[in-house]
Amino acid sequence: MKTQENILLLADAYKYSHHKLYYPGTTKIYSYLESRGGQFDETVFFGLQYFLKYYLQGEVITTEKIDAASGFLEQVFGRNDVFDRSKFEYIVKKHGGKLPVRIKAVPEGTSVPVNNVLVTIENTDPECFWLTNFLETLLMQVWYPCTVATVSREVRKITAEYFHETASAAAIAGLDFVLNDFGFRGVSSVESAGLGGAAHLLSFRGSDNIMGSVLAERYYGAEKVYGLSIPATEHSICTLLGEEGELEVFKHILKTFPTGTVACVSDSYDIFRACSKYWGADLKELVLSRDGVLVIRPDSGDPVFTLLKVFDILFEKFGFTINEKGFRVLPSQVRVIQGDGINVDSIRHIYNALKINGISAENLVLGMGGALLQKVDRDTQKFAFKCSYAEVNGEAVDVQKNPIEIDSHGRLVSSFKKSKAGQLKLIQTDGFFQTVRKEQEADAEDQLVTVFENGELVGEVKFEEARERAALGEMKEAFENK
Repeated sequence: MKTQENILLLADAYKYSHHKLYYPGTTKIYSYLESRGGQFDETVFFGLQYFLKYYLQGEVITTEKIDAASGFLEQVFGRNDVFDRSKFEYIVKKHGGKLPVRIKAVPEGTSVPVNNVLVTIENTDPECFWLTNFLETLLMQVWYPCTVATVSREVRKITAEYFHETASAAAIAGLDFVLNDFGFRGVSSVESAGLGGAAHLLSFRGSDNIMGSVLAERYYGAEKVYGLSIPATEHSICTLLGEEGELEVFKHILKTFPTGTVACVSDSYDIFRACSKYWGADLKELVLSRDGVLVIRPDSGDPVFTLLKVFDILFEKFGFTINEKGFRVLPSQVRVIQGDGINVDSIRHIYNALKINGISAENLVLGMGGALLQKVDRDTQKFAFKCSYAEVNGEAVDVQKNPIEIDSHGRLVSSFKKSKAGQLKLIQTDGFFQTVRKEQEADAEDQLVTVFENGELVGEVKFEEARERAALGEMKEAFENK
């Protein structure tokens, strides 16, 4: 599958003037991408291979694309001395339309502390020095899958913590399905659904976002479908017979799927009546006789207080056992899913409230939509792409910005936006990542590996490899025990 987009039009407009604005004699531009900080202390690197395969691999510049861009960009600028088609024609003639750049990156799935280099890019042809940062606009978009992968992994940390503290050993084995991706409908594009959905699947397997699995298979060679789901209702089903018919609808759902897991949204009218009278009384025997699990879904109200009341009702109606860690657990045929108001902060509050009230985390799974795939931006992890090295008139030049800014107290201070200088490498010392200049730590292996050179991918990352790198300790044990 190859993009129909014209790569000559995939840059910020101002970049088309840069081939003239770089100082005369420039022959190399070397830049890097990093997460400068943000909400989380680590950033999971994922998604670059998609951009390389979809947009940059192979013959991406052609005479036809140059012709199309030329007239278009002349209108953009209202003048004909900004876009220089000869720069792109050179790439067609000299390189067969393939991009003369080298890209190195940390292996996908790796979780790297912020303020470390994740990607470097440099031109391999001195005539194409301008190309390095021309590609920034497109390459910067890797912030999105990286950020979603980071959010998902952080949720994995939180849920693993509470499961280990309150859940049975058997329940801990099901952590893969605690957080479910409900975000397909809420993202800005199908491409976002695929990238964000695949990023989520590095840490979890529950997903209603089919495009995540499609992208993982298509661009990362996933050996199986990773995003798994179950039959589940929506309000159009549960309100079809009106309030007086809700019980009949619930009964129909249980009879339609007499085995396996099925989820039912139960707040169409009164979630507490649904739990106490319908599920906990009228349909109780049918629920408990099933060879499967009914997952009851509240979908409104304050998540913490609603869930605590729902669990009080369900414990009263269905009973409970006390697991080996001293926490209450519903019968295996009944569980709850919370999909409304879910984000990183509310997840911690919810599971902490359950713990305080003696309720095992294994009673609850989560669905996360907008907060997982859409309520993130480039500043969530403060992604930046900066030039750090150049060659001008045969001389090597360190390139760096170091702004002075006024803080909230009116003081002049150095900005966190200070960039790195020189050619860079990422090393590991005693398990810790550190960014150093290329010439430093000569004995330390560079963790950045070449992934793209002169229009071609250099090695491909398998989805399984990325998933294993992203795994937390409890996940690594599962991989090793396969």
